[in-house]
Amino acid sequence: MLEQTGFVDVEIGPEWDTFGGAEGEANARAFDVRGYAFVARLPG
Repeated sequence: MLEQTGFVDVEIGPEWDTFGGAEGEANARAFDVRGYAFVARLPG
């Protein structure tokens, strides 16, 4: 999706537990929410 909108040099890191210990953790688990850090560059 990032590349389709013009970003280049996209790097996606490993999955991490975004909601672990948070108030909405149960809801996140019910909807299988996952987090990924990423870096991308927009040329120009």
